[in-house]
Amino acid sequence: MSSVNVTCVAPEGCRIGESPVWEEASGSLLFVDITSRKVNRWDSLTGLVRSLTVDAPVSSVALRRAGGYVATVGTRFCGLGWEEQAVTPLAAVDGDKPNNRFNDGKVDPAGRFFAGTMAEETAPAVLERRQGSLYALYPDGQVVKFFDQVDISNGLDWSPDHQTFYYIDSLSYSVDAFDYDLSTGQLSKRRPVYHLEEEEGIPDGMCIDADGKLWVACYNGGRVIRLDPVTGKRLQTVKMPVDKTTSCCFGGADYSDLYVTSARDGMDAAWLAKQPQAGGVFKVSGLGVKGIAPNSFAG
Repeated sequence: MSSVNVTCVAPEGCRIGESPVWEEASGSLLFVDITSRKVNRWDSLTGLVRSLTVDAPVSSVALRRAGGYVATVGTRFCGLGWEEQAVTPLAAVDGDKPNNRFNDGKVDPAGRFFAGTMAEETAPAVLERRQGSLYALYPDGQVVKFFDQVDISNGLDWSPDHQTFYYIDSLSYSVDAFDYDLSTGQLSKRRPVYHLEEEEGIPDGMCIDADGKLWVACYNGGRVIRLDPVTGKRLQTVKMPVDKTTSCCFGGADYSDLYVTSARDGMDAAWLAKQPQAGGVFKVSGLGVKGIAPNSFAG
């Protein structure tokens, strides 16, 4: 589509930029740099980025109704006090797996903070298989484990009617759906809705638009794809100027812009010379669709 425009709005050079979340109240975009252990906030009015540094890899961040944010840090769910630059542990998981860390996370429409784990690479591109699980931190502080045997727990979101949960385990190269019980948070009837083609790369972070279509960032694929989870068809491909696209969310006025994070870890000097904006945050405008405001953790 000729009307689509891609701009690098935050050339942060993140090692692994992830988990973009639009904060409407401040007109800001939150995102993390996992390996640099930073939660960042980009101000859309000034273009400035402020950061909060934590003590372990930080893989996702979300809004919190009580103020501040929540994040997944190492294998802990944590509260973040932005102005105080304070980190408060709320719960921990995977105590029997010292090589694990959280990966992607997101809050459901009832205010539960869902996040999954994965094993850290023991060497470049060497991963302990199926060491991860999917969890949720409930508002009352309870942690629920839904399933294990996960390679890289990644993108997640809910349908506009809240009856379907979408989920990515990256090394399955599949986007899956579950029936979702909003009253309890329970999942059932897992089934695949889309399998990525080889040139599309690895499915990473994901978000949903107001029409119920999924947007999946394709790691090492240099693109974000729009999918119809009902028909299993790819509807649109947005090519990005960097290969390592990691996640996406809608934000801006009326949630009509798509923000896309990226990474630069694993790129050599020649590769980086061709893609100097790798690790930056990009704004995609002119898509003609709108997203849904993010949910806030209720605890």
